[in-house]
Amino acid sequence: MLETKTAKMNHTPQKNNAFGKRAICVTILAGTLLAFLSVSMPKTYALDNKPYDARLLRLAEILGSLHYLRALCGAREGQLWRNKMQEIVQAEGTSALRRAKLVKRFNKGYRSYRQNHRTCTDAARLAVEGFMTEGAEIAERLATRNR
Repeated sequence: MLETKTAKMNHTPQKNNAFGKRAICVTILAGTLLAFLSVSMPKTYALDNKPYDARLLRLAEILGSLHYLRALCGAREGQLWRNKMQEIVQAEGTSALRRAKLVKRFNKGYRSYRQNHRTCTDAARLAVEGFMTEGAEIAERLATRNR
C-alpha cells in the first residue's frame, strides 16, 4: 500500500512537470514572437507610410462625406464618390494595412455625416461646397507635388 501511494505521488509531479515544460515553451515562443513583432512592426509600418498620407487620408474622408451628402441632397451620381475612392485604394493600397486605413477614413467621413444629417439642409449643402473645394485642392497638391 505504501508503494501505491509513492507511485501516485511520483506520477503527479511528472504530469505537472510536463505541463510546466509546455507552459515554459509556450511562454518562450510567445515572448520570441512578441519581440519579433515589436522589432519588425515599426519597420513594416514605416515602409507602409508615405510622406503625403495625411493629405491622402483627408481626401478619403472627404470622399466618404461627399458620397453620403451628395446623395442626400439629390445628386444623381450613383456610386461616383465611392468609385473614386476605389480607384485611390487600388492605386495607393499597397498593403492590407494601407488599404484598411484608407477605407476606414472613407467610412468615417460617410458615417459622421449620416449620424447628423437625415435631410438635405443648408448646412449639408454648405459642407458639400467646402468639401468640393478642399478635395480639389488636396487632389491637385497630391497630383503635382507627390508624383
